[in-house]
Amino acid sequence: MNRKKVSVLGSTGSIGKNTLEVVKALDPAFDVVALACRSSVAELAQQAREFAPVAVAVAGSPDSQAERELEKIQDTRVYRGEQGLLQMLADTKADLVVNGISGARGLLPSLRTLQQGIDLALANKETVVMAGGLVTELARRNGSKLLPVDSEHHALFCLLQGRNPEDVQEIILTASGGAFRELSGEQLKDVRVEDALTHPNWNMGAKITVDSATMANKGLEVIEAHHLFDIPVSAIKVLIHPQSYVHSLIRMTDGFIYAQLSQPDMRLPIQNALTYPDFQPSCVEAFDLAGRSLSFEPVDPKKYRMLTLAYGAAERFLRRDISFLDIAQAVEQVMQADWQTPVLEIEEILEVDRQARVRLEETLKS
Repeated sequence: MNRKKVSVLGSTGSIGKNTLEVVKALDPAFDVVALACRSSVAELAQQAREFAPVAVAVAGSPDSQAERELEKIQDTRVYRGEQGLLQMLADTKADLVVNGISGARGLLPSLRTLQQGIDLALANKETVVMAGGLVTELARRNGSKLLPVDSEHHALFCLLQGRNPEDVQEIILTASGGAFRELSGEQLKDVRVEDALTHPNWNMGAKITVDSATMANKGLEVIEAHHLFDIPVSAIKVLIHPQSYVHSLIRMTDGFIYAQLSQPDMRLPIQNALTYPDFQPSCVEAFDLAGRSLSFEPVDPKKYRMLTLAYGAAERFLRRDISFLDIAQAVEQVMQADWQTPVLEIEEILEVDRQARVRLEETLKS
């Protein structure tokens, strides 16, 4: 396999750090040509010294002293702001961009990547939820590969390879149930931020961990699977699987169910996305099924209302502005607004996102 030029967006976050671990484990298969963060400039500088990219980008408002340290790194160009990040993607021309940016800010970098015909390893759910049709059409038109990095969608990507879509009866996304799977609705009233940030199986960033506890992330994943694999929403099911060993399943019309199993370790789907379509020996310890138990439970719709609402409001909870149970109530009110007008252009998509956030703020204030 030729050395592949890789850019890592959100390199100081959970996905970014895991990606760089995989790159180190598979050296010399990859050249890291660009790194980007929002504001963790000191950590970005450490990564730049280790991986020697030709460019780095700081999209947010960094600490000025830390940024001066970044500028001292030889042979590495520094880009600033959201537009600087987009320009860096155009200038560096990687073979593959890993988008680990959290939230709606990840959309424009995804679009810029696909517009240039560059393969996109995508861990940013909002890209597909906000602009699924546009993203998949861009990838098709420009010959870019769209490689999902989320464990569930990566599993589906692998399971559906070579399948006749007409033979797939349904797909099944698994969910751990988050930090509060065993709590009753009454007990959820007293949930604290610290409790929500402890995931039983996965090591993830704060927002994604809270989204897992509310199951908002699973709602987004249903929408994401619909766009990525052209599967009707009615054929996408969710089961709680507390062990997180089975990442997704597909049910075929002949009655068989196929599943993908592995350790709950993000380095596995990241490695497969980095090396696709080739395989490399795993950088993760082998998964031993002996002594493991697998169980599945239906989702309680009253407990996990965010799964059906499929809209993220966990940021407010993290700032301690609202209680855990307020999240679903606020999202429900926003979802009841009239969102029927079709959106086809990126400007329209961003405007809908802006309006939804304004409505959410107004709802929470009232």
